[in-house]
Amino acid sequence: MSARRRPLVRMLAISAALMVALPLTGCSALRDLLPVPAPQPERDDTTQEIVEEGQADVFALRVGDCMNTVEEELVSEVPVVPCTEPHDDEVYFDFLLDDGDYPGDDAVLEASDARCLAEFEAFVGLAYDSSTLDFYAYRPSEESWASGDRTVSCVVWDPAGQVTGSLQNAAY
Repeated sequence: MSARRRPLVRMLAISAALMVALPLTGCSALRDLLPVPAPQPERDDTTQEIVEEGQADVFALRVGDCMNTVEEELVSEVPVVPCTEPHDDEVYFDFLLDDGDYPGDDAVLEASDARCLAEFEAFVGLAYDSSTLDFYAYRPSEESWASGDRTVSCVVWDPAGQVTGSLQNAAY
């Protein structure tokens, strides 16, 4: 067999293996292999508020967006809902971390928590220490950092359960 045919034979073997493996792995494998656009939330043309429940790319989140909790540590999509429907979480502030080498998980967590805490009172209308509400942040992972991700999304939630409407100026 000539050296020129080996790549063709190898490509045919890989193609055959993919035809067997892809049906077994599901849609996530296809998204990794093909340039499938990430899901975008359905928004009102004027207010830009989410108007329909669905999955949305975590990078599509904006301040004021409401969603339900995702339990995974690494998140690429979140279940968004209109804020007028019962929901778990609401994005209340976004900011960018400084460019440069990835500072490490602990440094990203510390910077995220510090800035989200500093912005909590301005959104909720009550200092964090006096509030019954809590927060967390969607923050860059080492992998997303390598792709240019520097965005931190601060998220407020009520430990007592789901809420309907925005938590902006909730003051509790």
